[in-house]
Amino acid sequence: MKKALVYGAGGFIGSHMVKRLKSEGYWVRGVDLKEPEFTESEADEFILGDLRKPAVVMSTMFSEEMPFDEVYQFAADMGGAGYIFTGENDANVMHNSALINLNTVEYANRFKVGKVFYSSSACMYPAYNQEDPDNPNCEESSAYPAAPDSEYGWEKLFSERLYLAWARNKGLDVRIARFHNIFGPEGTWDGGKEKAPAAMCRKAIQTTKGKQMEVWGDGKQTRSFLYIDECIEAVRKLMESDCLEPVNIGSEEMIAINDFAKMAIDISGKKIKIHNLKGKAFKEKYGHPCPLGVKGRNSDNKLFKEKVGWEPKQSLLEGMRLTYDWIEEQVKLKKDAAKGLKSLGNVEKTL
Repeated sequence: MKKALVYGAGGFIGSHMVKRLKSEGYWVRGVDLKEPEFTESEADEFILGDLRKPAVVMSTMFSEEMPFDEVYQFAADMGGAGYIFTGENDANVMHNSALINLNTVEYANRFKVGKVFYSSSACMYPAYNQEDPDNPNCEESSAYPAAPDSEYGWEKLFSERLYLAWARNKGLDVRIARFHNIFGPEGTWDGGKEKAPAAMCRKAIQTTKGKQMEVWGDGKQTRSFLYIDECIEAVRKLMESDCLEPVNIGSEEMIAINDFAKMAIDISGKKIKIHNLKGKAFKEKYGHPCPLGVKGRNSDNKLFKEKVGWEPKQSLLEGMRLTYDWIEEQVKLKKDAAKGLKSLGNVEKTL
């Protein structure tokens, strides 16, 4: 039986990877600061631990019998635009994620694990290549001269170089993927760290018929989004391949944010108008400038197809329908829980 270690196993992508590895017959150890929020982890062993601490990484990377065949490093301090682009979390984002990766390479090498997967991000691409919303350039070779649009992107770029340096100098067998907006069920859907697909679904669900749904910025910025199952399949294919250079994992189905909002509204079946909140009005409401990131971003999958021989098949609309249904259920569960607490409070007052 093969053995895998998943860092960030309590998070969205990590918890899905645990399920996939278990379905393939792996013995899996998961590690994170928290357990998965929406489902119980399927890991054979789940350890609550702070991966910023060398002792935690050392103890979880160690295996009494044979070394781990595969290590998946998804753990990071991150969130949606409201978390990454305000600048308020930059120090934590860089410090926390860098520590995790420094510890991971050290002990993966010390304990002679098989392969290590590192989840980078499309945020590491230069902002100057993503100013045209209709023609962004996210080809892997465009990464330099470096100029990410956020400290999150700079940390991802640094950590890519870290893993590649350990591959060159220490013989660590590394695979690196630059994720482009992964979404789907069991991901964060409210609270400020949610990404655009979850935010659009939640807003469409919670907006009353005939009212306006708030969309940040002018809505002309473009992005592509990849459904979680496609992401997990791509990572598994990459790990099975001989591709040693960083590659994109994403969809090439680019969409403007206003059109993306309309997609969520159409799925809801409601008559809702879009209200683009920007500039002074946004700052007055939220206390900081509108956190938009680059004007355009889209995955370029040529290199992945060439090196790995695979490409995603599912449409954005299919993935959004599945995600919408799941978030709609979560909104209902949250409402029911709030009603239950209110009823309990009334009973206590009566008693």
